[in-house]
Amino acid sequence: MTSSATVAGWQDQVRSALRYDVPASLVVFLIALPLSLGIAVASGAPVVAGLIAAAVGGIVAGAMGGSVVQVSGPAAGLTVIVAEINLQYGWAVTCLITLAAGLIQIGLGAVRVARTALAVSPAIVHGMLAGVGLTIALAQLHVLLGARPQSSAIENILEMPAEILRPNPLTAAIGLAAIALMLLWPRLPSMVQKIPAALIAVAVPTATAAVLGWDVPRISLPDHPLQSFALPQLPAAGQIQGVILAVFTVALVASVESLLSAVAVDKLHDGPRVKLDRELIGQGTANVVSGALGGYPVTGVIVRSSTNVKAGARSRVSAVLHGVWIVAAVALLAAHIERIPVAALAGLLVVIGLQLVNIKHIRHLRHHRELPVYVVTVVGVLALNLIEGVLLGVGLTVLIALRRLGRTSIHTERSGERWHVRVAGSLTFLSVPRLSRELAEIPEGAAVDIDLYVDFMDHAAFDALHSWRLDHQRRGGIVDIDEIHERWYHPSAGGTPPHPAAEKAPSPRWFAPWSTWQSQRPDARTNGQPAELEPLMVGARDYHRRARRLVHPYLRKLAREGQRPAQLFLPAPIRGSCRT
Repeated sequence: MTSSATVAGWQDQVRSALRYDVPASLVVFLIALPLSLGIAVASGAPVVAGLIAAAVGGIVAGAMGGSVVQVSGPAAGLTVIVAEINLQYGWAVTCLITLAAGLIQIGLGAVRVARTALAVSPAIVHGMLAGVGLTIALAQLHVLLGARPQSSAIENILEMPAEILRPNPLTAAIGLAAIALMLLWPRLPSMVQKIPAALIAVAVPTATAAVLGWDVPRISLPDHPLQSFALPQLPAAGQIQGVILAVFTVALVASVESLLSAVAVDKLHDGPRVKLDRELIGQGTANVVSGALGGYPVTGVIVRSSTNVKAGARSRVSAVLHGVWIVAAVALLAAHIERIPVAALAGLLVVIGLQLVNIKHIRHLRHHRELPVYVVTVVGVLALNLIEGVLLGVGLTVLIALRRLGRTSIHTERSGERWHVRVAGSLTFLSVPRLSRELAEIPEGAAVDIDLYVDFMDHAAFDALHSWRLDHQRRGGIVDIDEIHERWYHPSAGGTPPHPAAEKAPSPRWFAPWSTWQSQRPDARTNGQPAELEPLMVGARDYHRRARRLVHPYLRKLAREGQRPAQLFLPAPIRGSCRT
């Protein structure tokens, strides 16, 4: 019985793979092939390195990763980093950096810290991707115009007007045709759109250039692509520090991009959810293999992954097969790949780069008031480099967080002979100057009610408030401090500071000002009344200060309707009884 059930299960999986995963793998392969070539060219890496990364990403990361539908390979998000590393250290050392970054990813996944990568602000991640996308687009526009890209985005911007005035007509025509096809193809009928736009954007200009005999720069592959692996090489003694920094940079960026892509893809399908630690181990293993074979760094790629889902993939078979098709294409179609004009890939990358500037994400960030972080990160990546741009974004995020932490509402007013101070928010050292300034306005000897609606109070804020209270009382004043939501001040004043998760009041004070919590205050004053009446006196005062303005309109409405209540029932502290 068990054996037959196992056989039936395998048969169902095979039928599902043949029906859904094999067709989806072909669609993803048709997209991955031109993109892998273009990304390798854009970063100055050997063209075969992009194909190696695509194959390894599909086969290794697809089989070992924690997502059943994510497709991995060379990604545009690493283009700028890889270009800088390759320019500084050479491709053999870059392969070593990729391999070492993979080992770090495996270690991070093994200690189960994958979810901590999601703590990076989305504004920084999207800003980084947008900056990289604009950098790619600016560089590839020069290639499209028949010129060589400059070493930085700013230089590309400055040189652009001169290149536009003296373009190469043939490369410009090929590149613009690729851009037009990428933009117009998704607007055609759905039947036509089954052929990926990226494939059409490369195939049509390639065929046109071949038929018309245009002499334009084309892709160059080694004579034996599968035997041209570049072995990793140790850096020179003076380069070790920079290489270590590059290793951690590639590991961090590749990990964050892969995990964010996996989480995003999870929202597109109803299958098994991603296991983030396993996904990180799978990505690390793929980078170890890719680096050892001379390939480009591997990450999860949202474009290929979302296409995989839309094409109907149900399991990891699709991602693995797409890697197999890459290997077969390199082995069997190398001569045809070499006919692709570089300008066609440049046009493809211009569109891909601009698509990394996601308007929808910008709107979300603006809604959540994170747009400044996004803008600073983008500008930093364009004007400086990726690492410094990200660090600028992180720094601004910290400053904004500190500003929000110190955003405290402090309102002071006088009512008769008493002063009322209302403090709401987080009371930290950042709020101490304003709090001290407000309290200094209260005259000596005055009776003061301080209502604390705070969710956190650090030692600096407690010390400032407590010192003022003691000084005010020494000068003949009366200070009554009520903590409405969480208890931070009174435990600290009693010598037992609260834990970060402070004990909350049993119910909102405006809703239950008569709460027995009042009797727990160490500073309760009888003011000549019996001690047992103090909670009722404080409750009555709290009612008039907080709840009256909420309840009075309803009572007035009832009075206008003719109701004249003569009694008011209050709950007694003892369950099952009541008082009038």
